Amino acid sequence: MNGAASVVPMNVPRASAVKVISDPLPSRARPKVWAPEDESVGSEAFRSIDRMREALSAQLSGGLSPASLALAFFDWSIHLASAPGKRLELADKAFRKTGRLLSYLAAASAHPDLPPCIEPLPGDYRFRDEAWEKQPFKFWAQAFLLHQQWWHNVTHEVPGVTPHHEDVVSFATRQLLDVFAPSNNPFTNPAVIARAAETGGANFVQGGQNWLEDVTRLAARQPPVGTEHFIAGKDVAVTPGKVVYRNHLIELIQYAPATETVLAEPVLIVPAWIMKYYILDLSPQNSLVRYLVGQGHTVFCISWRNPSAEDRDLTMDDYRQSGVMAAIEAVNAIVPDQKIHAAGYCLGGTLLSIAAAGMARAADDRLSSITLFAAQTDFTEPGELALFIDPSQMHFLESMMWNRGYLSADQMAGAFSLLRTNDLIWSRLVHDYLMGERTPMVDLMAWNSDSTRMPYRMHAEYLQRLYLDNELAAGRFMVNGRPAALQNIRAPMFIVGTERDHVAPWRSVYKIHYLTDTDVTFVLTSGGHNAGIVSEPGHARRHFRIALKRTTDACLGPEEWAAATAPKDGSWWVDWVRWLASHSTTERVLPPTMGAAAAGYAPLEDAPGTYVFQR
Repeated sequence: MNGAASVVPMNVPRASAVKVISDPLPSRARPKVWAPEDESVGSEAFRSIDRMREALSAQLSGGLSPASLALAFFDWSIHLASAPGKRLELADKAFRKTGRLLSYLAAASAHPDLPPCIEPLPGDYRFRDEAWEKQPFKFWAQAFLLHQQWWHNVTHEVPGVTPHHEDVVSFATRQLLDVFAPSNNPFTNPAVIARAAETGGANFVQGGQNWLEDVTRLAARQPPVGTEHFIAGKDVAVTPGKVVYRNHLIELIQYAPATETVLAEPVLIVPAWIMKYYILDLSPQNSLVRYLVGQGHTVFCISWRNPSAEDRDLTMDDYRQSGVMAAIEAVNAIVPDQKIHAAGYCLGGTLLSIAAAGMARAADDRLSSITLFAAQTDFTEPGELALFIDPSQMHFLESMMWNRGYLSADQMAGAFSLLRTNDLIWSRLVHDYLMGERTPMVDLMAWNSDSTRMPYRMHAEYLQRLYLDNELAAGRFMVNGRPAALQNIRAPMFIVGTERDHVAPWRSVYKIHYLTDTDVTFVLTSGGHNAGIVSEPGHARRHFRIALKRTTDACLGPEEWAAATAPKDGSWWVDWVRWLASHSTTERVLPPTMGAAAAGYAPLEDAPGTYVFQR
């Protein structure tokens, strides 16, 4: 890779900065001391022992640091033991909730249609089946929800507990409570009981077969059942195009025009490298790339390489230079004399914002606009993902990556699944294993199982510099020796946040308003981190909010903004395309050629290329 050979491995000791001063004493009279170089080498050897031990521990703990969990529980338990007022409050709440539940049971025995005494939290669909309206199932559900609410009180507002530790304890407690939820027990779930009566217990037999098949596929490192119906280049990622550039890190795809004339400014998409690029080019009916091409845009998209152990020392700056900047150079050569509409998704959006800030500092104005999909630039409130990122957990992750040279997909999958256990773990257990039915595979689910690895050094830098140190928002992130200040960006920005995002919470994404000095159009759309972005026109029950903040407008807080911005039905894609057109030249032109052979960007092969198939 260009520049990769010049990267210095993290485990190479830095040269000593000690100045040598002549010593008047004869060599035999001088006391013997250890050289700084010897100490550094020895320390690194001892650190390697610790890293190997932690890498082995990670295989048993699922990648979670036991020390981090222990610190959180010690902090919480010690402060709870030292707070008699809090314990009295919890005893009072337990007494009142018990009375509330018993009163409800007595009233419900005479009035079966009595409304519940407690409702599930938003997004909790475990008890939405009509069978839960019958007794005793309704009572069990109400008892569980009240118990869950009480434990929320137990783990919150304990005087003196570090906020991060409070979040960790609360999260771990929820995971433990979910194990005992009546919806997850075949003897207390009315839908499972009805299914068993209907099939004579055959659902458990089929569920066991489903479980065995899943375990076998997992052990053989095969994708989940049904993904074979969503093959890149055949069923998904089928928008016609050509790979027009390839280096060690990326393939750049240029998509074929679908209209006789196109807008002059091309669109460059920078997807996240944690997953394959084709989330933005799924099935033809929900492909953002195909939609853009159909609206008269010339579209380019980066397809990231799936790194291996040999790529362990790739850095964030390698991803910026050989990724974003190399793609911009190629697009400039293929569509000369035109600025670029750049769009980044998730990690790709964060990287794009860094690259754009660096370009702005260097007076490079090749970007006509910047669009960020569910991408954070301020990491002070990154949501529940921060539960897995603190100094202890960071050291644990570094040891895991140091051992392999990368963070693998299976190591990441556990953390992301824990963020949505009811949707990704327990609902599947009930549906596939207790009900004995297979959850239908869809393109988005198939894509979600097609993940990539993260190079050791790059991912360590990303977590340390952005999540822990928040260098980008603080103006300390350096590009080419200069701070990459987002305030220097003058290109208009289109920012998309999603209402139910566990990876990039919309209130965190919204903070771009506080960091930039340009016009910002912010969109808050329904859905989560993935489904909110893949929100094609015609999709039922979709809505969004959109508002423009000019540089002269007052900046609202996120809650103020949401209250002042009325929701609209439909897809935000339509408004984005309209926004792109408003920031483009009015005159449409003939489509550019596919690639530019004379400039060194000859088409190499058909889309989706080769990197997308790397495992």
